[in-house]
Amino acid sequence: MVDRETICDTAKYLRQVRPIDPEEIQEYVDEHPGVVRQVLREEAPTLGLIETDAGTFEPVDETPVAPTAGPITAVPERYTNVIRDTLIDAYGPDWAAGDSGNRLRERIRAFKDAYFRGAPVTYDRDTALGYAIYHLPDYYAAIQYVLRDLTTAGLLDRSVSVCDVGAGVGGPALGLIDSLPDDALLTYRAIEPSDAAADLLTSLLSATGPNSHSQIDRTTAETADVGGPYDLIIFANVLSELDDPVAVTERFLDALAPDGTMMLLAPADRNTTRTLRTVERALVDDGPATTFSPTLRLWPHARPTDEGWSFAVGPELDRSPLQTTLQAAAPTDEDAFVNTSVKYAYALLRTDGRRRIAVDPDPAMWARLADSEAHVGDRIDLMAVKLSADLAEGANPLFRIGDGSQSTDHFAVLAKETSLNRALREADYGTLLTIESGLVLWNDDEAAYNVVVDDETVVDAVGS
Repeated sequence: MVDRETICDTAKYLRQVRPIDPEEIQEYVDEHPGVVRQVLREEAPTLGLIETDAGTFEPVDETPVAPTAGPITAVPERYTNVIRDTLIDAYGPDWAAGDSGNRLRERIRAFKDAYFRGAPVTYDRDTALGYAIYHLPDYYAAIQYVLRDLTTAGLLDRSVSVCDVGAGVGGPALGLIDSLPDDALLTYRAIEPSDAAADLLTSLLSATGPNSHSQIDRTTAETADVGGPYDLIIFANVLSELDDPVAVTERFLDALAPDGTMMLLAPADRNTTRTLRTVERALVDDGPATTFSPTLRLWPHARPTDEGWSFAVGPELDRSPLQTTLQAAAPTDEDAFVNTSVKYAYALLRTDGRRRIAVDPDPAMWARLADSEAHVGDRIDLMAVKLSADLAEGANPLFRIGDGSQSTDHFAVLAKETSLNRALREADYGTLLTIESGLVLWNDDEAAYNVVVDDETVVDAVGS
C-alpha cells in the first residue's frame, strides 16, 4: 500500500523550504519516484501545490489572477483537434459528408430552434458533437470576457475551487482554464447528466495543463450533492433547461465561499436572457445575494421590474475550421452552420455585498430612472449603467441603460455627439455613466423612456 500520509507530511514540510522534488521525497518513503509524483499530483489541491515544467512542485502563488488582454479570436487548436478526433472516431474521416454530416446539421438546426422557442434539448452523441462544433467557440470566448469583471477587481485567486453546473461539452470550462495563468491551481467540478456531453468534456479536459484538477459528476443539478465551498459557481447556458432555476441556484448559493462569486451566463436571445434576469432578481431582491455586475443597483431598497433584456456583444470570432468543414458540405444553407458572433447575457452575484463599482448617488443631485415619468420634457442629471451595444439601425446611436430602479425600459439616444458626451458611445458594456442635462422623452412606439444626449449633455464614465 502506498504510504500516502508520509508523502504528504514530507511535502508539507519541504514546501516551506524549497521546491519539492519527488526523488527527494523518495528518500523518506519506500516508494518509486513515479508513485510519489502521482500522489503529489492527486493531493496537490489539498496541499496547495502546483507542478512546474521542471517536474517539481511548489506552493501556489497567492497573487490574484490578472485580467487577460485583447479579443478572443478562436478556440486553441489543441481543443479543436480533440473534437475533430472524436468526430472521426464516431463517423469516419468524412464526418461532415453523407448521413453523418446531414445528422449533425439537422441537430444544429434543431437545438437552435429549441433555444429560440424555449424548448428542452436532449443531448445524445449527435447533438453533443453538433453543439461542440457550433457553440463551443462563442461560449469559450464569452466566459473569458465575463471573468475580466472579476480579475480586473482582483477577485479571482490563483488557487480557485469551481463548480460548473450543467457543464455541457466544455466551452465555459475551457475558457475558464485558459483565463488562468499556468501557475494557477484549479479544482474543477462539473455537474453534467448527459453521458455524451460528459464524455466529450472528459476528452477536452485531458488537453489542459497539469494544474487543473477535475472531476465530472454525471447527475442532474437538482439531485447533485452541492458540496463546497466554492470560489466560483457557474451556471452557463443551462438556466432555461432547469424546471425551477431559482430553486436550484438558491441551493448552490449556500455552497459559495464567503468571498466567492456565482456566475449566471446565457445566450443573448430574449427568452434565455429573461430567464437569467428572473433568476438574478429572485436571488438579489430580498437577498442574500448582491449583483456585482453588470446590472448594478444604485439606489437602496429599489429593484428593477422592467423586462431586463440586456446582453453584451464581443468581437467577432475567426471562422472555426470545424464549422467551415461542416458548412462546405451544405453550401446552399448560406452559412447556417458558421457561428462567429459572441453575444451573451450574464450576472455576477456575491454574498459579501461587494459591487464592481460601489456608488451611492445623492438623491439631491441625481434622478432615479424610476421617477422618469415626472421628468418627461425636462433635462435631468442621472447615473446609469450602459447595458447594450448600439441598438439603432441607421439612426442615431441608441443604448439601453439602467440604474436598478427602473420598471420601464430606458434608452440613451446620442442625438448629437460632442467631445463632452462621446463616452456614451465609447464606453464598454457594463460601464457606469453619469449623464448631465439629458432630456427625458416618452417613446410611445416602444413604450419606453428616451434620454436624449445632445450638445447640452455631458457624459462621463465612472471608475473606468
